[in-house]
Amino acid sequence: MRILGLDYGSRTVGVAISDPTGLIAQPLKTITRERESMLRKTLSEIQEIVREYAVDRIVLGLPFNMDDTEGERARKTREFREKLSLRTEVPIIFMDERLTTVAAQEILDDSGIPRSEQKKVIDQVAAGLILQTYLDDVHNGKRS
Repeated sequence: MRILGLDYGSRTVGVAISDPTGLIAQPLKTITRERESMLRKTLSEIQEIVREYAVDRIVLGLPFNMDDTEGERARKTREFREKLSLRTEVPIIFMDERLTTVAAQEILDDSGIPRSEQKKVIDQVAAGLILQTYLDDVHNGKRS
């Protein structure tokens, strides 16, 4: 069972994948695009990853505001989910992604990775955190 984690942003999508047992998330790649509206290549790359890894489900980070409301980014993420669901036949589950980029930044700082290099991997590290939270919830019986 493989699960894909996605951190959707205006110009990037961080991608993480679980190990075959569904216990450990690891960063996979960052998909970039020139403009937010240019999604065809992004969707195709995700579709290919789903095929290549025989993904059973996708966990997509949903950016809630700190007061539990949804703003413009959440609306765009929901629209992205709709487009992605037309390309893949696997369930797409939302996962609260509040502060994952901040946590990813701390992990990269603690790892000694220079700030100039962090931009290349921060989105995939955030996707890994989103996915790992989901995997931990499943393992602890909080989700199915």
